[in-house]
Amino acid sequence: MIYQSSSITVQYIADGIAEFTFNAAGSVNKFDQQTLADCRAALEILHKDEKLKGLIYNSSKETFIVGADITEFLATFQKPEADLIPWIKQASDIFDLAEDLPVPTVVALKGFALGGGCEWSLTADYRVADTSTKIGLPEVKLGLMPGFGGTARLPRIVGADTAMEWITTGKERGAEQALKEGAVDAVVAPDKLMAAALSMVQDAIAGKLDWRKKRAAKLSPLKLNKTEATMSFSTAKGMVFATAGKHYPAPMLAVETIEKAARLDRAGAVALENAGFAKLAKTDAATAQIGLFLNDQLIKGKAKQAGKLAKKAINKAAVLGAGIMGGGIAYQSASKGVPVVMKDINDKALQLGMGEAIKLLGKLVERKRLDAAGMAKVVASITPTLSNDTVKGVDIVVEAVVENPKIKGAVLKEIESVVGPDAIITSNTSTISINTLAANLENPSRFCGMHFFNPVHQMPLVEIIRGKDTSDETIAAVVAYAAKMGKSPIVVNDCPGFYVNRVLFPYFAGFSKLVLDGADFAKVDKVMEKQFGWPMGPAYLLDVVGLDTAHHCTDVMAAGFPTRMAKVDNDPVSAMYHAQRFGQKNGVGFYAYSKDAKGKPKKDLDAASAALLAGIAALAKDFSADEIIARTMVPMINEAIRCLEEGIVASAAEADMGLIYGLGFPPFRGGPLRYADTIGLANFVALADQYAHLGEIYQVTDKTRAMAANGQVFYPV
Repeated sequence: MIYQSSSITVQYIADGIAEFTFNAAGSVNKFDQQTLADCRAALEILHKDEKLKGLIYNSSKETFIVGADITEFLATFQKPEADLIPWIKQASDIFDLAEDLPVPTVVALKGFALGGGCEWSLTADYRVADTSTKIGLPEVKLGLMPGFGGTARLPRIVGADTAMEWITTGKERGAEQALKEGAVDAVVAPDKLMAAALSMVQDAIAGKLDWRKKRAAKLSPLKLNKTEATMSFSTAKGMVFATAGKHYPAPMLAVETIEKAARLDRAGAVALENAGFAKLAKTDAATAQIGLFLNDQLIKGKAKQAGKLAKKAINKAAVLGAGIMGGGIAYQSASKGVPVVMKDINDKALQLGMGEAIKLLGKLVERKRLDAAGMAKVVASITPTLSNDTVKGVDIVVEAVVENPKIKGAVLKEIESVVGPDAIITSNTSTISINTLAANLENPSRFCGMHFFNPVHQMPLVEIIRGKDTSDETIAAVVAYAAKMGKSPIVVNDCPGFYVNRVLFPYFAGFSKLVLDGADFAKVDKVMEKQFGWPMGPAYLLDVVGLDTAHHCTDVMAAGFPTRMAKVDNDPVSAMYHAQRFGQKNGVGFYAYSKDAKGKPKKDLDAASAALLAGIAALAKDFSADEIIARTMVPMINEAIRCLEEGIVASAAEADMGLIYGLGFPPFRGGPLRYADTIGLANFVALADQYAHLGEIYQVTDKTRAMAANGQVFYPV
């Protein structure tokens, strides 16, 4: 044994050939501070070992290395930028030490080789991958760029254009694509991996492979003439700006770093990367995106735990109510391997629901993500029916009929008498109290809400709503089923609007008050999209949701919170509704809609809409971008805080992810509570106080004021 620690072992496996094996105590290998220290210690020994002729890097696990230990990031990134540069240099020096071994090196890749795992592989002279390999540099998804030499080495291995595409998109590659692009040197079957790596290092030792020449290219400037460099980097910058925009600084800084490093050797290139990484580590975007990743892991962890606790296995489901929503739910269940019965009382609705599922599957076939046989298999696992008899024997029912408490109550009562005594019953409702609906059932302990967001196949969130009588076993089984469907489930307690809609409607109310005070709704949309980062501004979102739906929900919220969410006098939403302007669904709302050349909805300003609003609003007034953001966002943040304080949602992480996954809250801001932390709670309270005269939705809670005074945050590091 040459070296052994809790994370790596190094030993000879043939004459002069050593195997450097990553073998962390957990389920995967990752670079935490201890592992990096172990790597340094092992490499220093290897540099002095005169018997060493060649080295193979390998993993004892099913995957190579998943990357750096992200759980260490947020605390470390609290350091000043000047202190972060030597910190990251200390780590990247270890990768240089690996690259500088005086013998040929080969890495045997399998499973995931991401982030730092990919960067470690780039230090080797040769990379052989098995067919399971997924390799990439996803750091931009955390608001960062590679920090262990990735921006220096990858361009010198695969070329600047390919490297920039890898780094700026963060997309992983399969083994064959990585081979085609030059990132790996060979691809073999899993059972041939070590034999191939051994053969490759032996060929290098024997001089059959010129490993010194390959290594020299990684230590030298990029081979690009001035014209090539200008075209390459200009094109990359244009593409990055068009896709990432100003809110995500990491991709652009990565391109600029590669550009500046093009004429430098490895030392100069890595030094630029160290500085760029430290700069990005201090940005709000990185804090938010790292937090988002950790929050997502928390949600996945809870879902995994629910799966272990669930006593009821969900092997067959039923959806009551076809149509677009029912078809979307049926598609999602069936496509993830849970057969589903889709039941309705109307044959046309069944045809619509099946049509929706077939349309979605057809798109997967077009994109070559599914073949015709796979599509046929999924379609065959959806059973449309008009009969309750077909529903017998299912493990779970998702009621998705019209949003009317009487109709839903009748359907739920009827289906309870049809399904087995241990079948779980859920309601896909966006506003109706789960406790109210549960009153229709003999056994409310097996009932809860299961709120999907439209379009079902695109929106990650499912709100699992616990009623006062819902059992823990029911919640565990439904959370596990939602996760099995590929969704991110968040458990919330029952209240008007549950969590997401309860938080959304104060935002809409803030928008309505702005319009009534003379704001131009189109300008409000532009500010909230371009500057704050929402995918749609509030007027556009209302049109997409449907102004008839929004009008109904506003009534529900006003009834539930009569002082805070009382209907706004001359509410623009109600004015649109009464004028039969329902948004995209009938072509007119705040905007007028037509179809573009591809048949997608296209919005335009409409004189009739402007005239309608002019009749109820004050004279036109120009509001600053900061005013627009404050008047719409303060009510939303306040309501999210109230939901956390009241226990409607269990944690700040789930509160933030609920809005990111359910509404498209800008990920680079991390969610409403992370955003409040970012601007500072004291600053948030002061901002809210400026608008407190506008109503209760702008008034912070006593606990928020106390937290601000005590310097507390929602996310202590």
